[in-house]
Amino acid sequence: MKKFKYLKISNTKKLRYIVNYFRKNLYIIFLPGFMSDIEGEKPQTLLKFAKKNKLGFLSLEYSGHGKSSGIFTKGNISIWSKDTKSVIRKIVKKNNFILIGSSMGAWIALNQFSYFRSKIKGFVGIGSAPEFLTRLMWNKFPNKTKRELFKTGKILIKNGGYEYPITTQLIKDGRKNKVLNKKISANIRVTMIHGQRDEVVPTIYSNYVLNIFRKAKKKKVIIKNGDHSLSNKRSLKRIIKELEIIIKDIF
Repeated sequence: MKKFKYLKISNTKKLRYIVNYFRKNLYIIFLPGFMSDIEGEKPQTLLKFAKKNKLGFLSLEYSGHGKSSGIFTKGNISIWSKDTKSVIRKIVKKNNFILIGSSMGAWIALNQFSYFRSKIKGFVGIGSAPEFLTRLMWNKFPNKTKRELFKTGKILIKNGGYEYPITTQLIKDGRKNKVLNKKISANIRVTMIHGQRDEVVPTIYSNYVLNIFRKAKKKKVIIKNGDHSLSNKRSLKRIIKELEIIIKDIF
């Protein structure tokens, strides 16, 4: 049975996380997607991999996600990025790490380069969705939907079989967190993994992320017939394979 822990960030905020402590100076950090938790196949598979290979591991639920405190509709990219920074600093401390971001988690991961660039030794994106709030939602909303959002402050939308509560403040904050127009100079391996049949985020977004990086060893992997989640055994096996390549390169 996996033991989940809670980190008190403030008097009103506690974040749930799962960790594997290990003395070796390398952690794997998995950042989940929009409305996701740490009980799914990807974080649990990565945790098992870390334990088997005597590596550190960390994954967390942002405020309002899973069983962390907070109200989901009051959260945004800025808040969830700060949540991540706080947990990494407290748990991983001065250790080096590989970032793995799933969907929105890749956006959160890109924001972490501002805080931990020298500690990040590799980056894997899974169905990466940076700037999805503007590019994949707001820009494609009909005018009627936009008017409803500004009038009520919140709407429910369906996309690729998922239903999301979207708030005005979430959209506005997303505009403040642009990453695709930036450049990150990092001599690391950057691997983007995307499902061929992803109905939520087009595969071109993996290219957008790769274009951010300078000096990196860049790779794009398309999983045949893969969906957005990439949580089946075949997809997980490929994710682990790509992670092993990065780890081998580090050591």
